[in-house]
Amino acid sequence: MACRAGHMGLSVVAWATLLYPACVGYGQDLDADSFEYSDYAEVLRAYVDEAGMVDYRGLKAKPERLDAYLEALATLPRPDYEAWDDNAKVAFWLNAYNGLTLKAIIDRYPIKASFLRSRIYPKNSIRQIPGVWDKLKFSIMGQELTLSHIEHKILRSEFNEPRIHMAMVCAALGCPPLRQEPYLGTRLSDQLDDQTRRFLGDRRKFRIDRGKRTVLLSPVFKWFGKDFIKTYGSERLPGRHSRANAAVLSFIARYLEEADQRDIRTGRLRVRHLGYDWTLNERKE
Repeated sequence: MACRAGHMGLSVVAWATLLYPACVGYGQDLDADSFEYSDYAEVLRAYVDEAGMVDYRGLKAKPERLDAYLEALATLPRPDYEAWDDNAKVAFWLNAYNGLTLKAIIDRYPIKASFLRSRIYPKNSIRQIPGVWDKLKFSIMGQELTLSHIEHKILRSEFNEPRIHMAMVCAALGCPPLRQEPYLGTRLSDQLDDQTRRFLGDRRKFRIDRGKRTVLLSPVFKWFGKDFIKTYGSERLPGRHSRANAAVLSFIARYLEEADQRDIRTGRLRVRHLGYDWTLNERKE
């Protein structure tokens, strides 16, 4: 039975926690995380593996937990949300973006590729779904929103947290890995740091080629490099880097071993961007 006591008052949540231990850790701390994530947590535990790959076939066959979570998003009262701190809000929108992306995929799974799109993108790709980011609408707090609106008008515009780009998962191998747990305001910074280390630990998304004196970055850092300037742009790096690239390199260096940090901060490495793999992040049986 799903726990649905996220904004019903402390005594009710306490009572529910006693009856349903699965809720513990995902909704009981009402001071910072006032949303009940147990349904979404169960989806992630059941259908996402340690590498962040998703069993879309299995989730499509049993979507009840995901649907219950999305219904909770739709019916959350706006005043409840407004009472949260920024970390809880960022966690809420990251979970919403990733959960709604799962919904967009399973509603159209197996994905039908178009002839024209298949000339550019993999046949098994979210890019084969017309309007997936800017046309499909989902209900959150009674308002119809697109994935693009959540990303660009809320997460990127309302909060100064560039690490969101290590956490938003667009159902592609080029994306960050999907976690096996929801984001929580009380743990958000640690979770985002962990996501950053995992992202940079993937040679398909970051590596240093010392022979060519080049640092190779995911195109995520090209598309959203300016988001890092406010927080990480104050450090002056030698070399001819744009403000965005300098900020990105300053951000990345914080997560590297000492030798790699030194190479980044010398300014002798050129920045090049890797390709982006749009293949669906689907777990193969």
